[in-house]
Amino acid sequence: MTDAGRPRGWQPAVLDLLRSAAFARAFSLTAIGAAFAGFAIERLSSHVTYVTIIAGLCLAAVAMLVARRRELSVLRLAPTSLLIFLAWALVSVFWTRDQPKTLIGWIGTAAFALLAVAVAHVRDTLQTARTLGDVMRWLLSISLGLEILSGILWDTPLPLLGVQGAIADLGPVQGIFGTRNALGFVAVIALVTFLVEWRTTSVRPGLSVFSVVLAGVLAVLSDSPTVLVIGVVVAVAASALTLVRRAEPAGRAVLQWTLGAALLLALAVLYVSRGAVIAFLGAGSDFSSRATLWSTILDYVRAYPVQGWGWYGPWATTEFPFLGIDVALRQDHASALNAYFDVLLQLGWLGLLLFVFLCGFALVRSWLDASERRAVVYTWTPLVLITLLVDSMFESFTLHSFGWFMLVLCATRAGLSRSWRERVYERGPVVPELPASGVQGGPGSAG
Repeated sequence: MTDAGRPRGWQPAVLDLLRSAAFARAFSLTAIGAAFAGFAIERLSSHVTYVTIIAGLCLAAVAMLVARRRELSVLRLAPTSLLIFLAWALVSVFWTRDQPKTLIGWIGTAAFALLAVAVAHVRDTLQTARTLGDVMRWLLSISLGLEILSGILWDTPLPLLGVQGAIADLGPVQGIFGTRNALGFVAVIALVTFLVEWRTTSVRPGLSVFSVVLAGVLAVLSDSPTVLVIGVVVAVAASALTLVRRAEPAGRAVLQWTLGAALLLALAVLYVSRGAVIAFLGAGSDFSSRATLWSTILDYVRAYPVQGWGWYGPWATTEFPFLGIDVALRQDHASALNAYFDVLLQLGWLGLLLFVFLCGFALVRSWLDASERRAVVYTWTPLVLITLLVDSMFESFTLHSFGWFMLVLCATRAGLSRSWRERVYERGPVVPELPASGVQGGPGSAG
């Protein structure tokens, strides 16, 4: 029998599957869905079940990246700032008070980073936004359905999922995300994604309208005080980005610097008038409790100002210093309610500097990329990053689960578009991008 007539065997078939566009789409949908539905999965099954799902997805991600190794470059696999941050978090195992829990926390952080890097390499920007949009439509629709079922049809809470059933009173609602702040944060990310879908006409107009209304309604019903702040900042950023994109290339640099100066001035004004802003938002008591928490955290930071207490991710409330903070405040906290304070507590000033570099480089790269490219889809990355960074001032979602996943995903996408490593990357393919500003297609056209 000739070579042509011999059966191929299972190995080539598996490799073909791992390299296929269908597998990449299925993996991306599953990874994003698992990241955002983590709270519901753990409540409906167990933490062990969720860990098993994430571990299985990580194995699939490694297998897929290995199968596509000829399309990839190790040098451009992940942003350098991300790798340095993860390395510093891992090194903290040597001075932490509980090495096993620190190592477990780091593994969880690295696992979500791996999933995000894999999605960023097998999906281009439009496909990534479309995949996220498909997942968000399902999760937000399920959230609204459960709230209607609990608050109107049954008129009883669903404690298993943390649904209080307050939709008849116009909120606050939590959906399947556990808290109103988490739902509001997810709704804003979804709203940005749906608007980009609308502008790129990558889904049917009717579906776009439904998606935008769905995200907007849940954002309002969440009654989260952070939603209004994030929404205003993202709207201003979108307007500024539109202004830059429409400017002549010769005057774009001057406009960028002008907007940067205006941003610094606005931040200074907000800081000076922070009392009036907090009163306007009706978040005085909430901010007061957060300020007390942050002040207590700073007291513990002074013990280990450079290296921090060790990386845990979400707080291990039975361990020090988290236990000491909760006892001092007579409250139970799962985080610092601020990603920057959380990093400062766990990884010290050096860790905070590395985290700011990671976020800053990603934002600058994605902003410049969106400023220079005509396709509207490239605005998705900087706007989502701005959403993440603003929310990090009020919550620590950006450091774990879906928030950390989105941060790494956007940072990797930004690094693939603009990176100093392109200067030394002389050979090899570049992740393809769609040149047009709009692509026609139905709800399943992201593949």
